[in-house]
Amino acid sequence: MKRREFLTVPAAAIGGTLLYSLAGEPIRLQAQSTKDGKVKVPLRFFTAAEARTVTAACARILPTDESGPGATEANAVIYIDRQLAGPYGRDKYRYTKGPFVKTYPEHGYQEKANPQDTYREGIKDLGNFADLTLAQQDAKLEAIEKTHFFILLRAHTIEGMFCDPMHGGNAGLIGWQLVGYPGPQMSYRNEIDKHFGQPFHLKPASLEQITGKKPDPWEDEKG
Repeated sequence: MKRREFLTVPAAAIGGTLLYSLAGEPIRLQAQSTKDGKVKVPLRFFTAAEARTVTAACARILPTDESGPGATEANAVIYIDRQLAGPYGRDKYRYTKGPFVKTYPEHGYQEKANPQDTYREGIKDLGNFADLTLAQQDAKLEAIEKTHFFILLRAHTIEGMFCDPMHGGNAGLIGWQLVGYPGPQMSYRNEIDKHFGQPFHLKPASLEQITGKKPDPWEDEKG
């Protein structure tokens, strides 16, 4: 049986976020806080070393700067880890039979490797990425920006920044706060006639907060 590995992150970046194990068991991360203000997040696909590399790479794609928090604070790596561990990572819904040939970009990805394989190979090629200087990290990413791995990594980093928190990213709704997105509101009927002549900025809310029910993320396969 594979030994469970964890990613250690600041407790403040998690808050009361709930993650769910593959068995559907709730894990309230703030309850796992350690004395140094950190929490251990159970990883589903990455090893701890791989998660460290991906975290560093995501941080260069969406860095923390004067405009606000970035991929690290949003815990984009947790989102990526969960997606790779689920049906998407195994290409469950993509036709994967040969022949595998070079074709037009408009046809989309046509190679054999699934997202899990692509990440494993891409992370290996990044080597000691997390230990490099920021300038060296940027140079390394620029050298691979045309590869399928980087295309996936960039897309997944953005998704992890702005997804609904039920998927593991957008911790504390910081991505939605950054861009002013109020979440998947069902209606604005209760706000009509309340804000004449005033800016209207609704506080972001997740799907679970809006509906009062725990959503069933598609990556959490049942059976």
